[in-house]
Amino acid sequence: MRLSARLGTPQWLALAWLLVVAAIGWHQWQFWQAPRLDTDVFALLPQDDKAPVAQRAMRQLGEQGERRVVVMLGAPDWRGAQDAAARFDASVAAAHAGLRRANDGSVATQSLDFYRPWRDALLTDGQREELRKPDTSTLAAQALERLHGLNTGQPTAWLADPLGLWTDWWSQRGGLTAARPRDGLLWVADPDGKRDWAVLLYETEGSAFRLDGERRWGDALDAAGRAAAEAGPVTLLRAGVPLHAEAGAAQGNREMNTIGWGSLAAVIALVWWAFRALRPVALIAVSLLVGCAAALSVTVWVFGQVHLLTLVFGASLVGVAEDFGIHYFTSRLASPGTARWPLMKHLLPGLALALLTSVLGYLVLAVVPFPGLRQMAVFSSVGLVAAFLTAVCWFPALDRGTLRGSRMASAVAANLARWPALKGRRLWALLAVFTLLCAWGVSRLQANDDLRQLQSSPPELIKDQIEVSRLLQIPSPAQFFVVRGATPEAVLQREEALKDKLRSDPAKAGKPALSAVSDWVPSAARQAENRRLSSEAEQQVLRKVSQALGEDLQRPAFNPAPLELQAWLASPASAAARAQWLGPIDGGYASAVLIRGLANRAQAEALHTLGEQVEGVHWVDRAGDMSGLLGRFRVTMGWLLLVGHVVVWSAMALRFGRSAWRAWLPTALASLGCLAALGWLGEPFQLFNLLALMLLLGMGVDYGIFLLEHQGEDQGHAWLAVLLGALSTGLSFGLLALSATPALHAFGLTLLIGLALVCLLAPLFRLHQPNPRQA
Repeated sequence: MRLSARLGTPQWLALAWLLVVAAIGWHQWQFWQAPRLDTDVFALLPQDDKAPVAQRAMRQLGEQGERRVVVMLGAPDWRGAQDAAARFDASVAAAHAGLRRANDGSVATQSLDFYRPWRDALLTDGQREELRKPDTSTLAAQALERLHGLNTGQPTAWLADPLGLWTDWWSQRGGLTAARPRDGLLWVADPDGKRDWAVLLYETEGSAFRLDGERRWGDALDAAGRAAAEAGPVTLLRAGVPLHAEAGAAQGNREMNTIGWGSLAAVIALVWWAFRALRPVALIAVSLLVGCAAALSVTVWVFGQVHLLTLVFGASLVGVAEDFGIHYFTSRLASPGTARWPLMKHLLPGLALALLTSVLGYLVLAVVPFPGLRQMAVFSSVGLVAAFLTAVCWFPALDRGTLRGSRMASAVAANLARWPALKGRRLWALLAVFTLLCAWGVSRLQANDDLRQLQSSPPELIKDQIEVSRLLQIPSPAQFFVVRGATPEAVLQREEALKDKLRSDPAKAGKPALSAVSDWVPSAARQAENRRLSSEAEQQVLRKVSQALGEDLQRPAFNPAPLELQAWLASPASAAARAQWLGPIDGGYASAVLIRGLANRAQAEALHTLGEQVEGVHWVDRAGDMSGLLGRFRVTMGWLLLVGHVVVWSAMALRFGRSAWRAWLPTALASLGCLAALGWLGEPFQLFNLLALMLLLGMGVDYGIFLLEHQGEDQGHAWLAVLLGALSTGLSFGLLALSATPALHAFGLTLLIGLALVCLLAPLFRLHQPNPRQA
């Protein structure tokens, strides 16, 4: 009690908040030792509860290549490609950049040994058709040729495979990629015949999600490309998830530095310009630092990790959270004789209402099942609350001495008197003209819900990725079939039925190549059929060959039990397609069947139609589905924005009564003006424009609140706070508009335009009456 009486309640508040900040600081020190960052674009997307299997497939297929980098070197001839590959690999090794050459040679040998006991159960579709009505005389002649060495390179002994069935089966498995072994490298022939391509595979070491701004792998590959070019003309292509992740991390580092430090510099410059004292600069900077640190800690605590775009977006928080400190110090200028704690108590209702409206604007983002937006909403809301508490608990305790302010600040405060306060006919005329202009601009808006608005990888890297996929015939990870069944055997049988269906109707679906788990592990029923066909044909052939040679040749015994899926999954032989087995889900099992050579949208639609005719098969187009989902959420957010305006107006009506419209209308008009400006500029209208308008609602009404909270002489200094806050916030989100990510660009540009309009319109609707509740 003595200590309480000595310190007083305000001092206890400051001490309690100090303990909280100390805990945040301890967590920050731990977090940055090994930051848990995410750059996966699909982690930002809405979660479709109707497609959990598709989501699992996307995750597993992505994880399969998360450490693999593919490099292709093209030269006019194979000798040139070999020389370029040798120079390139030597340069990468010398760079010590965390890229090691992948060695898959042992996997092929292990796969042969694994499959050998079930050789008789493995047949291609063509072999099955041929063996149903075998020409034993021709097959016997071919078997004799193989026996006498006229057909070499068999993967097993002649007696174990007299018809060479296994050789053709392995050739078809090799057809899953266009790359072929040649002189110790992988070789791909250019479809137009102009180049020979050497393929190098690397695996990454360490994390790509570094925020030091370095491109270790990308720079090492660039240097190696220059070294390869010394051997002659060479074309370099690079692809792989790690390269996109590293490029995204480097870009995120640049944008966080630009937005975060740029916003901080702008805030410091504006605060110094207004107050000409280090104390306001230091205290406001502390509130921003605490706000960002608390936001990061709580986000990591809630979500387990933080997305890179959340940090880029959160950097713009610097331009918002300073409003509380600026409003406090401008009020100090207006009332220099008022004690600091009573002044803060007087300001608290207005600051709390401003915080409430801003947090409501951010939290509406969390209403949508959009993981990336939920992270951003939590990050920004917590950051604002922490900055608010820092200002309320610490500023009166740490703010010592007098505060004179600058002549420019005084001139800005006095300038409010020159702004017209519209009413009557002039108000209605302004509204009519403004509405007509906005209607023309809004009519020019064009909606765009393309998923690529979330993509921020460098264009040249995306171009290389597409070309590598084309040359290597890599299946698309975004369009595929999901096959479901009650048991693993049912899934494998339905995969086989799907392949049979597409093969029986090539006119509609073209000739796409499918990659399925059943290519490697046929169903037990298909294995039994294959075993019967191969046994009957080979025994007939061996009898004819025995007669020709005068020997008694006996077919060796194979494993009579079927090849089990679990045994295959546990072996190195499953490395190529293991990620396509999705395993148990929703009381059944599922797999993904990938497609190679998908030429156009018409072919995709034909595949969709044919695939859906097979029981348990569903077509997945994640890019199309996500774009459609973004469009539906855009419409939903449009309605939520209208509801948000009603909710915010209601909250202000509790404080200001019938005058609440004066704080709300500038933001409503600015939102309409934003849409018109986007139409005039030809900017695509997307979900993120609406999300920005939701935040504009939360932040823009603050300016009207500050002007209604203060009357008389205090209103001029409230206008100074509004102008400083609008300038710093506008600069912050203006820098966000420079982001290379289209979604963040749209977000920042919308808020930049909207805040400028609110700042121009808010003084026009101010109230001169001494008590706003009487209006």
